[in-house]
Amino acid sequence: MKTDSLFYRIFQNVPALFFELIGQPSRQGYKFQSIEVKQTAFTDGVFLPPENALDSTMKSDSLSLFDRIFHNVPGLFFELIGQPSHQEYKFKSVEVKQTAFRIDGVFLPPEDAPDPTVFFVEVQFQEDELIYHRLFAEIFVFLQQNPEFTNWQAVVIFPSKSLEPEEVGAYRLLLESAQVQRFYLNKLEQVQPFSVAIGLMQLIVASKKRTPVQAKQLLEQVEKQPPPFPKAVLLELLETTMVYKFPLLSRQEIAEMLGLAESIKETRVYQEGLEQEGQTLVLKLLSRKLGKLPSKLDSQIKALPLERLEELAEALLDFSTLDDLSAWLQNNNPEQ
Repeated sequence: MKTDSLFYRIFQNVPALFFELIGQPSRQGYKFQSIEVKQTAFTDGVFLPPENALDSTMKSDSLSLFDRIFHNVPGLFFELIGQPSHQEYKFKSVEVKQTAFRIDGVFLPPEDAPDPTVFFVEVQFQEDELIYHRLFAEIFVFLQQNPEFTNWQAVVIFPSKSLEPEEVGAYRLLLESAQVQRFYLNKLEQVQPFSVAIGLMQLIVASKKRTPVQAKQLLEQVEKQPPPFPKAVLLELLETTMVYKFPLLSRQEIAEMLGLAESIKETRVYQEGLEQEGQTLVLKLLSRKLGKLPSKLDSQIKALPLERLEELAEALLDFSTLDDLSAWLQNNNPEQ
């Protein structure tokens, strides 16, 4: 699982953690999702600088009469905006083609929200010099296609400032505005009162040596000050994070590491993990005993709940042929 996917999973399961992170009250009814945006070609008026220009600023207007005036006498445009005439600039229409793209993280407000603000979330754990080019292009194409949304905010999360592009000139005003928040997780200090969101974010970027200690501290804080959502949900998010950080450890080992051997067994993630491990083990034993399994039997085994997998692990010791397996599956079909 990629780190950004881990963040998106957390925000999807518990939207309140996102609003806690950015210091805003929780917004009821908001849903976190990915959105595909399709954009056709469009044209507009643009002043393009000469190739050897030092300042490649472009200004535009789209009224046809103005297009003609600025095309014939470019100096009038710069006189209008109070700038000295830029020699060699040419005014022309430019076609911009954009293929479909997907915005990974968006919080969309409910239809009856009094303040229908859209929140765009970008988690960036890899170096990308064009991240802001892409992010703001996606945002404004989305807003163009969804004019009902008049308020928006963007949140960009980096593990550290070193991954943020140094050159942000084209988007400096946006980045300095109140509509864009940037978080550098290695600089994120725990705030008072205690914040589950910040504690979980810090855990994701902590070193492997520090992770078990910070996870236990997070659990201790939660015991003192319960979060505004079920503790079982937090345990699932915590276990998901630990599985990501320690992929070679079993879920039982992770539970023992955190002192949650009993509590964590009740989580959905733990049960799913056990089922996956059980499927892998049973399929391996069956393949050794009976040879390669037909795809139909393979699918039936993968559909078994954990309890039936355990029963099959015992029963397969007496199997001699694939017919024995087929008969057992028919008699132990969970849908029957």
